Amino acid sequence: MADIQGTYDDLFSAVPNGLAALLDEGDVGGSVAVFVDGEPVVDVWGGFADAGRTVPWTQDTITNVYSTTKTMTALSALILADRGQLDLDAQVARYWPEFAAQGKEKVLVRHLLSHTAGLPHWEGPVEELYDWQAATARLAAQPLLWEPGTAAGYHSLTQGFLVGEVLRRITGRTVGEFLAEEVTGPLGADFHIGLPAAHDHRVALTVPPPGRDEDYTAGAASPGPDATPASATALRVRDGNSVAWRRAQIPAASGFGNARSIALVQSALACGGAVGGVRLLSAAGAARATEEQFSGEDRVIGMTQRYGLGYGLFGTGFGWGGWGGSLVMIDPDARMVVAYATDQMREPAQDTRGLGLVMAAYDGLQGLRR
Repeated sequence: MADIQGTYDDLFSAVPNGLAALLDEGDVGGSVAVFVDGEPVVDVWGGFADAGRTVPWTQDTITNVYSTTKTMTALSALILADRGQLDLDAQVARYWPEFAAQGKEKVLVRHLLSHTAGLPHWEGPVEELYDWQAATARLAAQPLLWEPGTAAGYHSLTQGFLVGEVLRRITGRTVGEFLAEEVTGPLGADFHIGLPAAHDHRVALTVPPPGRDEDYTAGAASPGPDATPASATALRVRDGNSVAWRRAQIPAASGFGNARSIALVQSALACGGAVGGVRLLSAAGAARATEEQFSGEDRVIGMTQRYGLGYGLFGTGFGWGGWGGSLVMIDPDARMVVAYATDQMREPAQDTRGLGLVMAAYDGLQGLRR
C-alpha cells in the first residue's frame, strides 16, 4: 500500500486508506482533509509532486485546483454581501457601469453567482486570461446567450472575472488580494489566487490523464464541471501549468492550495460563519450559500444541476469540484468539510475519486457521532 503521511482520527481511517488506494492505482500524488466542527480529523497526503515521481508530495505541497477555486471567490462575495457592501439583487451595472452594454442591464449579481447570467463561454485567446483589464472589457462588451435568470449554463472561466470585477469595483482589491487579506491571512490558510514566484518550488504541476499529453484540453472528454463547448476557447494542461497562469488572477480556475487549506477556509460555511476563532460572516450570511437559484438542465454541462449562490447544491451538502479531480464538499448539518486536491488528472467521465473520499468521510462521521 502507498505510504500516506499526516494525521487522522482512527474513526476516519477509510479516508487515508482511500487515498492510498488511488495512489496504488497509479495516481501521482494528492492530499485529503476532513474538518469537523472546524478542526481537522483527517489531514493526509501521499505520492509525488512531479510526473517523474522524484519529488515527494509533502505537507506544504500545493497544486492548481482549477474550478474548486470558484468556492473561494463565492465565499468572498458572500462576505461582502453579509457586510452590506454587495447587494445580490442589484444589477451588475450598478457596480460596473460598462457591463450594461449589449443589453446586459438586467443581469443581477445573483445571476453571476448561479451560472444563470448568460455569458458562459470564454471566447478570447487563452493569453487574454492573464490580462484582467482585457478580460473584463471583453466580457463587458459581450452579448447574452439567454435572458438572465431563465436558464443556466456553467460559466467555467467567465464566472471568476464577472464576480471578481464586481468585487474589485466595490473594494478596490482583486479577488486574490481580498482573499489573502480578509480570509486566508486571518485563518493561516495556504491558498492563493495569483501565486507569487516565491511559492513556485512547492507547486505540483498537473499531470494529464494516462495516455494523454499536455495538449489535453478541458473539452477533450465527456461533459463535466469543466467541459468546454466547441464555441469556446479550449484550455490545455500546458496552459494551467504555465508560469503566466500561476501569476494571473483567474478567480474561477487559477487557485493554488491543498486539501488542508481548502477545508479550513470552507469550514467557515460549515460552522455558521466562523472557524478557528475567526468570524468571516454571520450565520445567516453563511447560510445564503445554499439558497437555490436554479434547478434543471445546465445548457453547457448537459446534465441536471442545482445551483445556490456560488456553489453547487448536492442533497444536504454543497460545494464544487475542478478539472483534474479536486473537490470540496460542505455539510452544515454535520459541520463537516471534505476536500481533495491532486496533481493527477483522470478522464472526467470516469473520475469518481472525490466522491469516494466524501463517502469514506461520512463513514467516519457516523462513528464519531455515536
